[in-house]
This record gives sequence, C-alpha cells and structure tokens, in this order.
Amino acid sequence: MEELRKTPLNHIHKKMGAKMIPFAGWEMPLLYETISSEHHKVRTQAGMFDLTHMGELKIYGKGCELELAKLTTNDPTKLSPGKIQYSLLCLPSGGIIDDILVYRLEDGFLLVVNAANTAKDYEWIKSHLREPVKVENLTDSLALIAIQGPDSEKIMVNIEPAVSELKYYNFLETKIQNFRAILSRTGYTGEDGFEIYIPWDEAPKTWELLGEAAKIAGLSLAPVGLGARDTLRLEMKYPLYGNDIDESTTPLEANLEWVVKFNHSFIGRDALFEQKASGVKKRLVGFVALDRGIPRQGYPIFYQEKKVGVVTSGTLSPSLKKNIGMGYVPPALEKPGTVIELLIREKKVRAEITAGPFVPPRIKK
Repeated sequence: MEELRKTPLNHIHKKMGAKMIPFAGWEMPLLYETISSEHHKVRTQAGMFDLTHMGELKIYGKGCELELAKLTTNDPTKLSPGKIQYSLLCLPSGGIIDDILVYRLEDGFLLVVNAANTAKDYEWIKSHLREPVKVENLTDSLALIAIQGPDSEKIMVNIEPAVSELKYYNFLETKIQNFRAILSRTGYTGEDGFEIYIPWDEAPKTWELLGEAAKIAGLSLAPVGLGARDTLRLEMKYPLYGNDIDESTTPLEANLEWVVKFNHSFIGRDALFEQKASGVKKRLVGFVALDRGIPRQGYPIFYQEKKVGVVTSGTLSPSLKKNIGMGYVPPALEKPGTVIELLIREKKVRAEITAGPFVPPRIKK
C-alpha cells in the first residue's frame, strides 16, 4: 500500500485534533470540530484551509501562451500578468481531463490542478508541448493555504495591505516577511477569499501569521477541513472533479460552456463544436429533496418510473437545512421546478430541480 503524502501542516492539524483521512494520495484533515460548525464559520466569519495537496504546474518558454492555448478550452492568450482564468483540459472526444486555474505570470503560466490529477495532467501537458516550451511540476516545493469568508479581507490586510485593491480572479506577487508569496483572490466557497502560495517550509509560519492577523483584527479564524469545503462548494453548485465532471462528461453537458472559447483551436474543440450543433443528451442540474433522505453519489434518478440519470454529489446543506444535490438528467428535464425522484436506500424520494446556486454567492467583485 502506497504511503500517504503529508503536507507541511500535518503536525499542526494533528495537534489541533483534526480527524485525518486519505484523500488523493495525501493525509488530509476532514474536520477539526464538526463539518456544520466549520461551514457556518466560513459563511459568517472566516475559515482557513490547507490546500497544499493541490497540484501546481509551471509552463514557460518562448511562445508558451500559444502552446497552452492549444490545450485549454478558455483562451490564455487573453490574460495579462496578474490575471487568472478558470479553464478546462479536454480529450479529443471533448471529455474533461481536469478543471484548472490558469495564472498569468510575467515569465509564463502557473496552472493549479486537482490533487488526484496532478501526475496525469503533468504527463499529458508534457506530451503535447513543443520546444522550447516546458512544463515543471512545482507541487513538491509549493504550499497553499486559503482563507475564505466575509471577514477574509479584514484579516489579510494585516499580512499584505495591497490585497484590499486586489480584484476577483487577480493575483499579486509579494513578500511575506522574508519569503516570496503569490496572493490571489478566487475561491471555492462562494464567499470572498484569498489563496496564499508560499515555499513548502514556510507553510507553518504562514498558518501562524494568519492566526495572528485575525487577532490583530479582533476577528475569529477557524481551521476548516475537507468536509466543510465540500458542503460549501456544493451549495454554490461548483462541480467537483471525479464526482460531477470527468473524462466521460463534456463542458457542454456540465454547464461549463462559458469557459469554452470556440474562436481558438484546442484539443477537443471539434468534438465540442459538433456536440453544440447536435445537442447534448444529458445535463448537470441541481435539485432540492422534497422528502427526507440525503442524496449521495451514485444514487439513481427516476422520472415517471423510468431511470433517467444518476446523482453525482449530495449532502445536507448546513445553510439551508435541506438535502441538496447535483446529477445528470436528459435536457428535457432540466427546467427548474421539474420534480424527479431519487432512489435512496430502496425508497423513492421526490426532489425539485432548481436554477443557479443553492445559496447566493457573496464574492467581492
């Protein structure tokens, strides 16, 4: 059995009493207290996450923007330094290899990829790049800590005052004390928040600095595990790779066409263009259960006694106190208000398809 990798904050998580679990080859904190309490801290105050397990790949070399554009559905040539783009890597079939963030550096690009896909993405990108463009895997040298919640900016300005001027999906390169850092403003919770990329060995110090910055601001900052990260993203209807999107689903089916720019050539473009013309056969939707029962990944979806799809994500929403989920259904059923049935533990549970996120986002734009 392969030994789990540990982030540089592993000893801190254990000291704080976190429940640790295997995740994408890493030992990660699932929770520190309860998923619900950590969820509410992020929605009402601020929480910090150890996201060091995420992968970071740097692409550089003359013409790197054109080489990267051949691989991503969004168009990285439109980015200027300091800007970030949400994008996708696709197979020739249009299936999603990964969903990624693309940071435009002065000397290239930083791609932030899903932990379970880091090695796969690296090899796939490497096999498609032409000299002199190169890709370097920085995952072993970079740590990543995120802070999310309405109080995030009030805390972060005590570490770097310039973040108050940082716009959504932008980043800055700076120094924290004596080490280099990248600070960005994106997030996976629907709340305002920041990401802090620092050298691997500086992660414990940065974690402590965030706690001190919260004290200076007179605010609470709670550690948050993977459990609440999942409930927070699901309330926003953000897809999770491996659950809601994978190589068997396309951006059009997953309602991610907004990051597909057909005006440039990329791997998968022809298949997606053809699918756009002919129409999709399934669509990712969100739903709220009308009866008791928590939907879980893999549960069948029925409509008029016929199985029509499958649940990809589901949970009890801590904010709404309702059972919510996502899944694929035929496009004819995607209209909000449509009532479907979920088979939960051999019992049919009614659910209503809804539009947009389950909870209104409060992102500072």
